[in-house]
Amino acid sequence: MRILPALLGLALLAGCNKGEGDPDPNPTPTPGTTCTAGAPLDGTPPLTSQRVVAGLNAPVDIQTPRGDLNRIFIVEQGGRILILSHGAIVTTPFLNISDRISTGGEQGLLGLAFHPRFMENGRFFVNYTDRSGDTHVAEFRSSGDLADPSTERTLLRVDQPFSNHNGGGLSFGNDGLLYIGLGDGGSAGDPQNNAQNLTTLLGKMLRIDVDAAQPYGVPGDNPFVGSPGLMREIWAYGLRNPWRFAFDRATGDLFIGDVGQGDREEVDIGFQTRNGGENYGWRITEGSRCYNPAFNCGTAGITFPVVEYDHNAGCSITGGVVYRGCRLPGYAGTYFYGDFCSGLIRSFRVQNGQVTDQRDWTDTLGRNIDNISGFGVDNDGEAYILDYADGELYKIVPST
Repeated sequence: MRILPALLGLALLAGCNKGEGDPDPNPTPTPGTTCTAGAPLDGTPPLTSQRVVAGLNAPVDIQTPRGDLNRIFIVEQGGRILILSHGAIVTTPFLNISDRISTGGEQGLLGLAFHPRFMENGRFFVNYTDRSGDTHVAEFRSSGDLADPSTERTLLRVDQPFSNHNGGGLSFGNDGLLYIGLGDGGSAGDPQNNAQNLTTLLGKMLRIDVDAAQPYGVPGDNPFVGSPGLMREIWAYGLRNPWRFAFDRATGDLFIGDVGQGDREEVDIGFQTRNGGENYGWRITEGSRCYNPAFNCGTAGITFPVVEYDHNAGCSITGGVVYRGCRLPGYAGTYFYGDFCSGLIRSFRVQNGQVTDQRDWTDTLGRNIDNISGFGVDNDGEAYILDYADGELYKIVPST
């Protein structure tokens, strides 16, 4: 049952399409133009982590609206979204829905995504577990530094059979559609076999259009549209607990950190050229190894992870971000990720569909960070890391 380990038992436990001419809703910053992070540096200089803010309460997600140069938004598991502006936390929370969520363990306010035109329309979306422990994906509206809790509009409500493996991530892709990560429903070993069942949303990556209809539209090119009885919202399946996922804004590739059972942690990639429909294997496989059955499992049609590690290195992967910032152009395309249990931080790149340039940053980027619960980027594309236990936000910066 792990997204996050038991040492934090009172908090998180170990656990219609756009046209061809539409702009990328999250364009990659161009190094050397308007980089407020500093003058771009040549090559791949040594990196370190620099603390930006402390005093957070169980932070789990960090997001920045497109075009917002002054604010970073931090999600706390207990139900608040805070604004970090000019290096300080704004006194009044942007949103506080602590009165309508369940929290503790793997429940709470878990994810945030801003509409690609948030700066014009004030629309944003959250993923939380309600008082009954069920998943809600809901829209709210805001003005300035304040969201209005009374504007909540539920898009999805998903029954959760157990309290763990709720997923929680939300992100708009380069196609302007909303992607939603849902875990397999919990317990251990996916006892209901939800991840392989295409008639349930559990254990899936979903893809919906929040602008096409009410409560949402289903894109006509989703892989199971036109298949009677199957859930049309599904984009990919075979996931155990995709706690955090992120898009490479330059390529459209989808990077998923999927938390393992008892042996393997994995990074899966949904390459933009595949057009969805991948089966990432759970519970037939855990990582690249057979899980159920333990031997001679049928792996035809399974998309295996691009990177995995065993529990000698960590026990709960925190999916990361692909760096496309302006300060460190030599690191463009580098995917940084970490592990909640061990504080491991690693990276790799993808070239021609193959993983390359794998590095371990634990001793440098992870030197002050205890429990990595999330990664994020600002509007310069610079990368950040959340420390859940200590309530801190760090920025990845050059060490010299």
